[in-house]
Amino acid sequence: MSRLAALLPTTFSRTIEDWLAEDIPSFDYGGYVVGNDDKVATLFCKSQGVLAGVPFFDQVFQHTGCTYVSALQHSMSMYALTKEFYVKWSFEEGAEIIPLGGKVAVAEVRGPARRILMGERLALNILARCSGVASRARRLHTLADTLGFTGVIAGTRKTTPGFRLVEKYGMEVGGADTHRMDLSAMVMLKDNHIWATGSITNAVKSARSVAGFSVKIEVECQSEQDAYEAIDAGADIVMLDNFTPEALRFAVSNVKSKCLSTRSSGVLIEASGGITEETAALFMIPGVDIISFGMMTQSVPHVDFSLKIAHDTSEPASSNGVCDF
Repeated sequence: MSRLAALLPTTFSRTIEDWLAEDIPSFDYGGYVVGNDDKVATLFCKSQGVLAGVPFFDQVFQHTGCTYVSALQHSMSMYALTKEFYVKWSFEEGAEIIPLGGKVAVAEVRGPARRILMGERLALNILARCSGVASRARRLHTLADTLGFTGVIAGTRKTTPGFRLVEKYGMEVGGADTHRMDLSAMVMLKDNHIWATGSITNAVKSARSVAGFSVKIEVECQSEQDAYEAIDAGADIVMLDNFTPEALRFAVSNVKSKCLSTRSSGVLIEASGGITEETAALFMIPGVDIISFGMMTQSVPHVDFSLKIAHDTSEPASSNGVCDF
């Protein structure tokens, strides 16, 4: 089990159950064809990436009932039969997998053939996307380390409906900050909030009246003047949105000076808006506390996995690849 699995709410098991119900709403015709013979299926990784989504993958096959019967020896040569859940991983979650010869065996799943195939597509979909998010997060985190950038690399709330927990989990595995999980986690006042209330000052004042001391308030700013107003109004985080790298460098210097002059040195500066993996280095500027990337989950390339049932369960496939931690 992954060390990050402890982060997951108990409700994630129910989510897996709902996804399985979506895929098998009535008869499982293919399952009827293959039957209940005990089989071993090997999970192969066929493209380079960071392995992420292990708890979700395991939970899928726990729900489908992927258990096998094992014999436990007792006294006087008596045997007792017991059912055991079986998914055996060859790599730790968070490892970067580099396939050699086109693919590498990552895990084995054992159980009745129809129960393996019940969960196959759902488990692969989750693993492929979660690993894709983790891989991009890892690349951005590595880039920041290489350049000596000390700010936070973060995702956004631009996640797939119904799939947010998986994608945010992938960010964690890849070493990125998840940013706010939902609308209840932090107040973010964007242009529509400001236009609806008439000013940044009004919006912050209204938010603070209900959010209390324990919830941070962030304000999306289109200019330095917006940032100054947000600081004066008591914002905790100032987002400089859609600034060019040159404009961002100039604005960060001025906004930091403003914070010092008003004894608001605790205010954080976030850069956001259209920043990609290719342009990220240009925004890793001293003084920027956070860079958030919508593209950490939007249009992210997936890691390619497949699950294949072995012809002979007595000869499971062996691992063949490189694990880079």
